[in-house]
Amino acid sequence: MIEVNKYTLQNGLKLLHHEDKSTEMVAVNILYNVGSRNENPNQTGFAHLFEHLMFGGSKNIPDFDTPLQEAGGENNAWTSEDITNYYEVVPKENIEIALWLESDRMLSLNFDKKSLDVQKQVVIEEFKQRNLNQPYGDIPLILRPVAYTVHPYMWPTIGKEISHIENARLSDVEEFFFSHYAPNNAILAVAGNISFEETKKIVEKWFGDIPYRQLKQREIPVEPIQTEERFIEVYKNVPIDAITKAYHIGGRLDSEYHCYDILSDILSNGRSARLNQHLIMEKKLFSEVNAYISGSIDPGLFYLTGKPAPGISLEQADKALQEEVEILKNELVSEYELRKLVNKFESNDVFSNINYLNKATNLAYFELLSKAEDINTEVEKYYALTPEKLRDTAKKIFRKENCTTLYYRAAKK
Repeated sequence: MIEVNKYTLQNGLKLLHHEDKSTEMVAVNILYNVGSRNENPNQTGFAHLFEHLMFGGSKNIPDFDTPLQEAGGENNAWTSEDITNYYEVVPKENIEIALWLESDRMLSLNFDKKSLDVQKQVVIEEFKQRNLNQPYGDIPLILRPVAYTVHPYMWPTIGKEISHIENARLSDVEEFFFSHYAPNNAILAVAGNISFEETKKIVEKWFGDIPYRQLKQREIPVEPIQTEERFIEVYKNVPIDAITKAYHIGGRLDSEYHCYDILSDILSNGRSARLNQHLIMEKKLFSEVNAYISGSIDPGLFYLTGKPAPGISLEQADKALQEEVEILKNELVSEYELRKLVNKFESNDVFSNINYLNKATNLAYFELLSKAEDINTEVEKYYALTPEKLRDTAKKIFRKENCTTLYYRAAKK
């Protein structure tokens, strides 16, 4: 059981605390409720750009990393469709260094054209390296705008296109910051060897004076139910063909979310998973095959991906994938197979939450979803699953009219 203490500052900042006396370190995790789904469709990639800008200097601190490194700490960040997350790990006696740094960049960044230009180039190079110049890297750019018709998940976190970052002006960036990076749009989680009373005191000291801000409210459109099969075919300069199938599923708070997760594990979690056993080992139809879910807060996608073995066409590969999901729709998963995967989840969950940084990160995320205390009951939702529930969920999602299929063909030279 992970004990959670809570406190909310007058400016709206939520503080979560967990004391862990088994370590001499403290983790500080700050989650901003902003991701690529909050972007303007004509100015995408801004949330990811801010992940970089937040390390480029703040109002009173021109260099973020050096003070932290001198304090024996480390830090990093990541952005998704739904959130932007920053963290620091420091020796407990230096926690104020981490809070000082985080509070100053929440107060205001150093909005400087030179810094913006530098970070824009970094993001542009990342876009090129990961999504344009890497084989199969552009699959999200091709698939998402077809799978989604109105929801901002139609573009990846990196953005729709490079021009949106190239054309970002200082005024655009400043407006995005003050509309989203606010104490009343953030959750601060502190886990490690520090008491709750001391944590409250120093968090008030460093964050209490940051003003509450008026957040920019954007009505995120609801994706309509897909009623017909969608298909895309492209030819690219890649070594071999690839296939991606994407089925619409509910979001992270959907009552069937844990079913989606376990269904993906049944197909593709470990060497004994069905896709590996049936399609690679036995039938030798694929050289690589996977299943996973997006795990997004709003309704997401259940992906089946793979590269056919030599001599196997994409049509044959597609048929084999459809046959595997038909089995899930028509036959009950054995109790043994289900319990094995639930036990595996529990083991991974327990192991993950031993680490104080993981505790801080997970507490912040569960608080965003509903309440931090749910971290202690997540595994119960998996144990509540039944073979019948999995079969019913498979019938609901694995329908042709609910699927977008991409044939990514290797162009003949």
